Amino acid sequence: MQQSRERVVVAMSGGVDSSVAAALLVERGYDVVGLMLRLWSEPGDFPQARRDNRCCTRDQMLDAAFIARRLKIPFEVIDAQEVFKSVVVDGFIDGYARGITPNPCLACNRHIRFTYLLDEALKRGASYLATGHYAQITRDQRGRFELRKGADPGKDQSYVLSVLNQAQLSHALFPVGGYTKPQVREIATRFGLPVASKSESMDLCFIADGDYRRFLGTIKPDTVKHGEIILGDGTIVGRHVGLANYTIGQRKGLGISWHEPLYVIEKDAISNTLVVGTRSELGATRFLAGPMSWVSGDVPPTPFSAEVKIRYTAAPVPATVTPQDDGSALFQVAIPLPDVTPGQGAVIYDGDRVVGMGLIEQGLTPNRSTRTQKTRDLLTPQEHH
Repeated sequence: MQQSRERVVVAMSGGVDSSVAAALLVERGYDVVGLMLRLWSEPGDFPQARRDNRCCTRDQMLDAAFIARRLKIPFEVIDAQEVFKSVVVDGFIDGYARGITPNPCLACNRHIRFTYLLDEALKRGASYLATGHYAQITRDQRGRFELRKGADPGKDQSYVLSVLNQAQLSHALFPVGGYTKPQVREIATRFGLPVASKSESMDLCFIADGDYRRFLGTIKPDTVKHGEIILGDGTIVGRHVGLANYTIGQRKGLGISWHEPLYVIEKDAISNTLVVGTRSELGATRFLAGPMSWVSGDVPPTPFSAEVKIRYTAAPVPATVTPQDDGSALFQVAIPLPDVTPGQGAVIYDGDRVVGMGLIEQGLTPNRSTRTQKTRDLLTPQEHH
């Protein structure tokens, strides 16, 4: 058993993973402090609306406080509603307004957990911020920190942690990353934690009823403004009911009749048009992502082979990655990917090790009309952050 009195702040949520993380650190002899963030949630005055952010409901705060008392550690709730709203929520809204599909979990881990909360932990004299994420940290031969997949393939969360840099990883601990979910529940039972069988919420945490389309229509009506559905050559084939209601690769629900199946291949927010095309136009074997964040801190000097995941739930696929002079990277895959979606993270893996990540800018498809190749030229500098 490790006997250390280093202080560790645990990001507690009232769930089983963060509770077990705290319990394991107490058992290992750390000076453990529990912190929980109060995050912004959309005010709701309709029957199905929730009063709280799903990550920090009143019941979850009570559960976290109870666990802290059980473990005999200090516990504090910090109000982070303003910074969460300005960074994560407003970024989510702005992304859809620009026709991309943002991943708010990437923004939350980069800016809220491992910037805002980490700063709060360091202010309290902690050496580390621990979370209940399923991921692992190792060191390479040069002493640099490495981010690796969690031991449970079904729960691995390295994708959403791929935004972390060396400074952040140096202060991060993932105590449950080496366990499977069933093992974590067993550990919770061993410690007598009443959250052992607690279920999880997977919805967008800040939307009152979980319906992001309704949310965007309320907050940013332009995102659901009707417009034209066109082919790549500009031919009008129908009307859409708001770009936010569609995803790249979507076939059903387009409301158009054509002599062959059509798929969503681009959302052009500038002209408020939904671009559709055939299956051959959809699949992208090359795409750009950026700006790239390399876990090691070093930009690879030459193209290299790896695997890439283009969504949290996507299977990794082999790719050749070529870093670009402007800080982005060009990805080349052997088999066309039908759902290369601007705004989602392209996360690079070498086995179970995360190499780096960047936000997808656009897919490049030889069979696609020239019109749909303008996406990257239209990007403005602020859209890369």
